[in-house]
Amino acid sequence: MNASYIRTLADIAGKPGVTRRDTLTIVRRLARHVCEYRDEIRQTRRAFKRQAAIERQHLPFTRHKVEELERLAREYRADALEVARSILLAHGQLLVLDKTGDAEALGFDALADLLNINRIDREKARREGWRTLADLVAVHDLENSSERRGDEWGAGSPLYQACQVALIEFIRTAPADALPDPFAPGEIFGPKLPPTLTVV
Repeated sequence: MNASYIRTLADIAGKPGVTRRDTLTIVRRLARHVCEYRDEIRQTRRAFKRQAAIERQHLPFTRHKVEELERLAREYRADALEVARSILLAHGQLLVLDKTGDAEALGFDALADLLNINRIDREKARREGWRTLADLVAVHDLENSSERRGDEWGAGSPLYQACQVALIEFIRTAPADALPDPFAPGEIFGPKLPPTLTVV
């Protein structure tokens, strides 16, 4: 991760007179940089796994080499991944919660411009009433929607990835009674409730 690049973004964000537009632009750039860095580490880990799979074909002679490659696949740059996760977590929480009311203050059109949402998705969002950062980014992943039409499913934009880190952290740390039971009757994995009867 380029520390000087992150420091430069932080310096810009800390200047007096920084607008909400500037802040969201900085968050987007930072999230993109961190996600690219995290992807590089994950690619290296996958390369270690592939090499371990090749070496596994020659067991038992390559047992030590396989063990070392598997260890590298698990542990390579773990500290850097944790730093990246903490940065994405902090920014994901800001986006999902939007306690400063940036989405409302900017207005839908400015927000859609800043997130680079294409015309078709923009009209759909307007029809459906998706106005918050949580709607546009965390739920529907519309950031840079026109540029990512051919992307592999599940990759997600950088801001979407930051929101996912925040949501996973919430699920992981929330008290048991704060979350609905997904297996309860009528919930997503629960038994279906019979249709309600109406008295005429």
